[in-house]
Amino acid sequence: MKPLNIAILTVSDTREFATDTSGQYLCDVLTASGHTLADRAIVKDDIYQLRAVVSKWIASNDIQVVITTGGTGFSGRDSTPEALAPLFDKEVEGFGELFRHYSLLEIGTSTLQSRALAGIANRTLVFCVPGSTGACKTAWTTILESQLNSETKPCNFVSHVKVVN
Repeated sequence: MKPLNIAILTVSDTREFATDTSGQYLCDVLTASGHTLADRAIVKDDIYQLRAVVSKWIASNDIQVVITTGGTGFSGRDSTPEALAPLFDKEVEGFGELFRHYSLLEIGTSTLQSRALAGIANRTLVFCVPGSTGACKTAWTTILESQLNSETKPCNFVSHVKVVN
């Protein structure tokens, strides 16, 4: 397997690293899968702060994948889709649908309130998943773990990301 450099961004007005179970879960599973944690941040649910951090990571020559957790619902401050979708060169249209399919099996029709999405920008994959640890587990175990593995056949996303030094 070819390891990828992955950055984790938690979108929250209240979490800190000590209380960020979703971000920590993603850090733990990506490293356990052989990938490298390239960076980690927590940002308030603010469109411009989100864009600033993710734009920096997209522009970096060292980050191949960004996974965000949080800000994908319908609450007043949830703004991850509005902040990040304009940065995408291409949207990974099936990601949100596939995530909601698997989530339906776990939480029923409440999955309608998930605006999970993904895209690619400057050959950097960006996945936006809900903020609950359960949703992060669903996204990782059913989609991300295999699609970020260069050995997954017949295809995976590894060939679409930038090559790092």
